[in-house]
Parts: sequence; C-alpha cells; structure tokens
Amino acid sequence: MFWLIATCMLSFGFGQLWKWSQRRGLSAPIVVPTNYLTIALTLMLYFAWSGTLYFPPMVLLVGSATGLSFIVSMLVMTHALEKARVGVVLTSFRLAILVPIVYSILVWGETASTLQYLGIGLALVSLVLMTWQPSAHQDTNSANPLPLMLAIFLLQGISHCCLRWIHYAGLDEQRMHVLCITALSAGLLGALFALYRGLKPRARDLGMGIGIGLFNLVALGATLTALSLFPGTVFFPLNGSAVVMLDNLCAQYIWRETQSRLGLIGVAFGIVSMLLIFQ
Repeated sequence: MFWLIATCMLSFGFGQLWKWSQRRGLSAPIVVPTNYLTIALTLMLYFAWSGTLYFPPMVLLVGSATGLSFIVSMLVMTHALEKARVGVVLTSFRLAILVPIVYSILVWGETASTLQYLGIGLALVSLVLMTWQPSAHQDTNSANPLPLMLAIFLLQGISHCCLRWIHYAGLDEQRMHVLCITALSAGLLGALFALYRGLKPRARDLGMGIGIGLFNLVALGATLTALSLFPGTVFFPLNGSAVVMLDNLCAQYIWRETQSRLGLIGVAFGIVSMLLIFQ
C-alpha cells in the first residue's frame, strides 16, 4: 500500500513541476531530454560507484524499447497540443491506461474481481469527466484530428505496457538498470530531435530539466517498485484516477483554475473507483 500511495503522490508532484515549467515559458523539447539524461547520468554514476555498472542484453532490450516509446509518445503529444483541443488530447492521454489493463488480462493472464472491473470502468469514466473541457472553454478554431488522438492513446498505452514488461521479463531486481537505459535512450533521441529542430538550450531550460530529472528519478523508481508488487489491473486505474483527481483539486485550490461541474463529478467517480479497485 505504501508504494501505491507514494507513486500516486510522486506522479502528481511530477505533473505539478511540469505544469510550473510550462507556465514559466520553458522549452519542452529541451527540458524533456535534459530530464531523462539527468536520470541516466545519476544512475550511471551510482552504478559505477557501487561496482554494478553492467547491463545484460535483456536490460538493454527492455530499456531501449521503453525509452523509445517514452520519447515518441511525448513528442507526438507535444505536437498534438499545437493542433487539437487540450481537453481532447489529455483525455486520449489519460485513457491510455486501458491499453496495459487489457494487455495484462489478455496476454499476461492477470485477473480481477467483478467489483474491480466495475472500478476500472468507473476510473475510465472519471478520467473522461475530469479531463474533458466544455467547448465554451476551448478554442473553437482548433482542430480535432482523430488519427492524432488514436496515436496518443496507443503510444502512451505502449509506454505503460513497456513499464509492466519489466516485471514479466523477470527484471524486477534490475529495474533501476532498466530505468537507466530507458532514460539514456529517451534522452539521446530527444536531444537529437532538439538538434534537428535547431533549438538552442537556455540555462533556465537546462536547470529546470535537471531539477525535474532528479525528482522524476525518485518518481519512476517508486513506480517500478509498485509495479513489481501489484498487478497492472490494480496499479494503472488506481494511479491514473488518483493523479488526475489530485491534479484537478490542485488546479482549483492552488492554481486558481475554475473546474467544471463534470470535473467535480469525475472526482467523485474517481474516489469510488479507487475504493472498488483496491478492495
């Protein structure tokens, strides 16, 4: 239970840091790879100090695949935010937890009780309600390309599946080594993309990326630990619903953003879903 709560709080904290960086007008294509490279460098220094700087082939495979899925998903979502309504993009992003849940049941043979399935359904409904923005609050000229929304849904879902793959690949004991390769591959690919775009890093972009990276190291470490202890049918809906619920409450009471009635109903559904899932 401790690791589930810790993961939810840390994931929520990461989201708030990211939101703060965007409010300060920092460059996401610079902050994101800097964040990942900070994680990779920190872990490599620790492994070198502890004499465990060795990466078996399976660690390299799973870590590289996870890193690729991370950075591609992030780049596609960043592009989508420029082309489509924010509410639609975030809904597609949040509902991606359905992919690892279904995959865990069909491929990895995970099970859930009837009440837990009901909780999973309520969690998905709550995510739609909490992230959907009424048309009156959105740019009426913004596009809503369905292929882009499906791409976000599938790519983020694949990222979640890769995180779960670590457990089923028998790499729980080496999860931090997998995280190191994940961060290294995502960071290098993100840096290459920034170079291709001709983006010049500013000191404040790099500083924020380093700060977020150190926090994200703890958050992702907690996530991998929780995934080694709990089934995906419990972790993904519980974490997804809890984080968005906390984000909505924080948006209203700290960031002073107005929340719709649908959003508040979604929070209530999220609370009920968590009680059903973690019975």
